[in-house]
Amino acid sequence: MISVEDSRVLMALLNAGEQLPFEEIISDFNSKFPHSHRFSLCFSLTLLLENEKMLKPIQRLVALAIIHHAYSSQQPSSNPFVSFLVDCACEDAVEKCERAFILQLLGSTSSGSIKEVLKLSAADYIKSFDPSSLVFPQREQMQQQYCNKVHPQPFICLFKNNYVKNVVPDPDVPPGCDENSPEFDLQPGAKPKIGSGDKDETVAGLLKNSSLEGLGPRWIRPSPPRLPIQDGELVWLNPDNNHELLWDYGMCADTSRGAAVRDLIAKALKGPLAPAQQEQVLVELTNDPKLVYHCGLTPRKLPELVENNPLIAVEVLIKLINSPEISEYFTVLVNMDMSLHSMEVVNRLTTAVELPTEFVHMYITNCISSCENIKDKYMQNRLVRLVCVFLQSLIRNKIINVQDLFIEVQAFCIEFSRIREAAGLFRLLKTLE
Repeated sequence: MISVEDSRVLMALLNAGEQLPFEEIISDFNSKFPHSHRFSLCFSLTLLLENEKMLKPIQRLVALAIIHHAYSSQQPSSNPFVSFLVDCACEDAVEKCERAFILQLLGSTSSGSIKEVLKLSAADYIKSFDPSSLVFPQREQMQQQYCNKVHPQPFICLFKNNYVKNVVPDPDVPPGCDENSPEFDLQPGAKPKIGSGDKDETVAGLLKNSSLEGLGPRWIRPSPPRLPIQDGELVWLNPDNNHELLWDYGMCADTSRGAAVRDLIAKALKGPLAPAQQEQVLVELTNDPKLVYHCGLTPRKLPELVENNPLIAVEVLIKLINSPEISEYFTVLVNMDMSLHSMEVVNRLTTAVELPTEFVHMYITNCISSCENIKDKYMQNRLVRLVCVFLQSLIRNKIINVQDLFIEVQAFCIEFSRIREAAGLFRLLKTLE
């Protein structure tokens, strides 16, 4: 129906009728709800008003005032709820106080200006109500004055009358008792009575969680008859499949090895493993390469494994090289902070498996960019040396075609020519021209 926040605000406005005048409540309604939400809110209020036990008398008057004034800037016949208001005003079962209030909202009575009435609170209006001076008009007269169509009798929908209502009387409230009586209110520190509870909370829950109209009967639609099969037409077949049961030999299998690898990988993400533990992980992955899919490693955790245990990271990435997720691991590896361990991992991967050329090029570009952007001179010189050694290894092992990155690497060497390793890399480039 409506959102949780809207139902909370709407119930607060309905409860404000004890102290605040109608005009102030209507002003709050207009300021808190945009015009596009008013129809659904007013429709929810009409559903609450249809059940006389859902709202207290004060709340009902506030709801009627909101429904009317939500469309008060238009002609009465343009109000989508004017028929509902007219039916309530002409219904004998409705309290006379409510009927009189609707007539004053519609301007069909001379007993007091509507502006003066709206300056009262709902509680004050009920206290000052005098039914002796009121004459209720006929339904046809009201419909001619405010509605587009005249119906001598209220519209009766047999389909809707057979709805299973989702709001039923509380069975714990004795017959004839007023459920709005203060004795059913929850008292702080006292033991709750049978039938007590927060009624407003229940109404707000119905507004936000379900439809107040109830569960309607389903239309019975018989299945259409099958058309005769024509000559040359394909016939749908439903073959009988006799499926044979297959035994799962993996049931109850020993999973302790996988559990041990998961535990060691979890430790490897937090810090360096002991040589014996590191060797155990490598042996287990070699014996059963599929363990890599169940060891608990994800692309997001790869940088931690690279920095703490680069050898294990290399072995895991080699086992995942044919996995659909390998591109995600490469993306994380390229974008992580450049370090000795990350370059070691990439260098070992280039000699073990064939890496995508664009990945290697992107990693080299990021390494060069990291060296140029670092501010600390000591760290800059250290990283430049590492990158130069790394690039020389790739060039000598013919992992990359230096001509693809010749201009970028040459500019890098010239910028850091004061460093011996950069000068050596520059000489290597010149020998390859």
